[in-house]
Order: sequence, then C-alpha cells, then structure tokens
Amino acid sequence: MQDVLEQNILRFWLDKMIDETNGGFLGRMDGHGVIHPEAEKGAILNARILWAFSAAYRVLRKPEYLEAATRAKRYIIDHFFDSEYGGLYWSLDSTGQPKDTKKQFYAIGFAIYGLSEYARATSDSEALDYALELFDCIEEHALDHEHNGYIEACTREWGEIADMRLSDLDANYPKSQNTHLHIIEPYTNLFRCLKEMREASLCNYVPSIGAVIPVGITVPHETFDRVAAALRNLIGIFTDRILNPETHHLDLFFGMDWTRGAGQLESYGHDIECSWLMHEAALVLGDKAVLQQVEQVVRMVAKASEKGLNADGSMVHEANLDTGEVDTDRHWWVQAEAVVGFYNLYQYFGDEDALQKALRCWQYIKDHLIDWDGGEWWWSCDPEGNINRRDDKAGFWKCPYHNSRMCLEIMERK
Repeated sequence: MQDVLEQNILRFWLDKMIDETNGGFLGRMDGHGVIHPEAEKGAILNARILWAFSAAYRVLRKPEYLEAATRAKRYIIDHFFDSEYGGLYWSLDSTGQPKDTKKQFYAIGFAIYGLSEYARATSDSEALDYALELFDCIEEHALDHEHNGYIEACTREWGEIADMRLSDLDANYPKSQNTHLHIIEPYTNLFRCLKEMREASLCNYVPSIGAVIPVGITVPHETFDRVAAALRNLIGIFTDRILNPETHHLDLFFGMDWTRGAGQLESYGHDIECSWLMHEAALVLGDKAVLQQVEQVVRMVAKASEKGLNADGSMVHEANLDTGEVDTDRHWWVQAEAVVGFYNLYQYFGDEDALQKALRCWQYIKDHLIDWDGGEWWWSCDPEGNINRRDDKAGFWKCPYHNSRMCLEIMERK
C-alpha cells in the first residue's frame, strides 16, 4: 500500500500535474496521458490534492509532501476563496480567475477536509481558521432549520439557485446522500483535529519522533461544542433519513421535506464508503450510545453493498432498478472504498469474510486499474478488463483522494 501511495499516486501528481506557469496544479490530463493546460481548475480537485498530500505528510513526514500540501493550501486560499461573499468558488479558469462562482456545499466540505488535515499535519492556525470559516458558511447557508439536513448549492451571493446538481449525471433535487456524505466526512476530520489540539494543549509530555504537537492554538469550548453538535446531527440524518429501512441501501436524492425522489437507485460504491465513514464519525464523536446505534447500521449498509460485488473481487458502481440499467464498469473510486469498507468490518467486527473481500478487491485493483507505467489509476475498466481511456487520468473529478486514502487508511489501521 505504501509503495502504491508513494511511487504510483503521489509521484504522478508531483511529477506531472504541478502548474509551473500559473501556480497550483494543472486542471486535466486525459485518459491518453495528454495534458490540457487550458482546462479549468476545480475546487474539488484542489481540495482533494490538499487533503492527500497533507495526510501523506502527517503519516510519512516527507518534506516534498509538505511542499505540495502547502502549495495546494496557498492556491485554495489565494484563488478559490471568495473574499467578498465568503465561501469557495466552484471553479477557476486555467490562470486562476473565477469561472463558475456558484457555492456548491460538496466542494466547500472538501475544502474543510483538506484544510483540517493540513492543520492536523502541521499545527497551522491559518488552515484551521479557514476550515472553521467554511464550517460556519455551511451551517449558516446550507442547514435547513425546518426539516433538518443540508441543501446542495447557492448562488455566489448565497441566494437560491435553480440548478442544484453536483454534476450532469445527478438529478436536480435540493438534498442528496452524496453531499451529506461529504459533509459528515470533513466535519468528522475537523472535530478530530479540534480534539487532538485540545488534548495536546492539556498534556505535558515530550512527543515521540515525528509527532506533531500543536503550539499556540487554543480551541474555544463554544467552537468545539458546535462542531460536535453538527457531527452528532449528521449521524442521525444518515440513520434516520438517508438510510432506506426496507432495503438497507442509502437513497440518493430527496426533496426539502425528505421525500425520496429520482426513482429506485442503488449506489453500491456510496453504500460501502458510507458504511465506514459513518462508523468513523461515531468513533471520533466518542458517544458510546451513538456508536452502539451506528454499529448496527454499519453492518447492514455494508451487507447491502455486496449486491454490487462481482466474482472477480470488484464492485460495480450503481444500478437503476426502475429501468434495469446497471453500470457494470469497475470505477476506480468504488474499488478503493470497497477495500476500506470491508477491511473496516474485519478490524472492528472480526469479519473474516469481509477481509477476504477486501483482499480480492485489492488484487483486482493491482491487476486492472493501476497504471504501473504512466502512474495513477485508470478511471475504470469494463467487465472484460478493457481500460476506459475516454475519461480523465486526472481532472475535475479524478483526484488523488479515494486511492491515496485507501492506502493511508490501511497503513494506519492496526
């Protein structure tokens, strides 16, 4: 896992995707290995780059990872932040000027994820301040105080926006499982960061070699409690609203009042990813009663995701039960999340079968998705093993996040 992380994934981004002309990172390399220097730069890509290199530095302490993480942090703060209205632009042009100025809360969540990880890795107060500022943006502008939950998007000025879709592939509903998943994820990391800083400030000890002890950062009780309350609320949203009690899958799209919409869709990759992210949220929150409730859901959702497993160890992306259409391609991110999700069942619940599922999927990744010659992973391959070169090798949605996180999760788990 460490070899793939360092030599295949991170090395690719360091060697091929740094934008030496306009700063930050290049916006796109297509599936044939061609760089498109004119491509727009997405907030999601840059926030995920920030997270990946921050986490790698936190674990491995290599200066080149800190340099890349700092480059990403600086570019996000200096170019993506909206100094007039707050929040984060959806995208910039290749020179770093705002292109799409809407406020998509999914992207703002990822910026919190990256900035809080940078703060964990470096004790940087600027990164933490910006992460908390974005937390306030989500709580102020996205939280539905009438029905609970978070809306998808706003205009630049935080007004209503007609098209809330995250991408052209999504249905236009005001709430989605995907956005909630990627708000609970950064809120978990932000709360973990605050806990670590609080615990470090209360301890008087000499750190081990390589450890990071925050210096000069105090966590106000009010801030700590607000993030904890938001995280607790999100866990309840997943167990009480997003989880389908009949199928144990996670439904994908909802109206403001949580009416389920867009038909009978099942996303097996999101099911298995959510199973371990919900568990992580409850573990970090540290409430035993919440954890006990979540642990039952974790196993149910992971079991439901197995509907997407194939005999070769891979997992398909999703299915539309209304039309009978199944996306049988083996997407890179789905396989990465399957490895972590099934390993999580083995680690915490002693599920030996789940360990074998993780191992088989990892073998599939090595045999079919890793580009051992050019670096990084292919977007997907079909059931016959043919590589998908239509979609990007690196780009707006193809980032060093799912795969690097898989490696780091396995490296750090005991």
